[in-house]
Amino acid sequence: MAAQFRSYVWDPALIVAQMVLLQAGYYSSLGLWLALLGTLGSTGPSLQQVFSDEILGFSTPPGRLSMMAFILNALTCALGLLYFIRRGKQCLDFTVTVHFFHLLGCWIYNSRFPSTLTWWLVHIVCTALMAAIGEYLCMRIELREIPLNSAPKSNV
Repeated sequence: MAAQFRSYVWDPALIVAQMVLLQAGYYSSLGLWLALLGTLGSTGPSLQQVFSDEILGFSTPPGRLSMMAFILNALTCALGLLYFIRRGKQCLDFTVTVHFFHLLGCWIYNSRFPSTLTWWLVHIVCTALMAAIGEYLCMRIELREIPLNSAPKSNV
């Protein structure tokens, strides 16, 4: 049987390494966005902003800044999908995995399951944005033309 173009090889070590790298990138970029946006609202980044479901909301400035940070983080992590995953059909899997581990982290940090509607809406929107934009960027790379000859073109 001939080898397939871009055949998928089951490599658990690679998958785990990609998950760890994407999760680390998720929290690093979220911390960076919280720090940058915190300068606007004169608040510093805290674990409360990352893991608490009660801080997200439209009624307080820190809640609005946190929501903006999560949205910007989804866009930043879509670039992470492009550079670390590089497969359009795996973007949704890795995005849901990152957000599932974040849900577990919130559950452990708060000692209760996140229950606010705003938290769920923000994270559903962030999951959709990260997956859709990441898949779009990966598909653009996958669909590039493949040069068939490497010889220089000559004018005839």
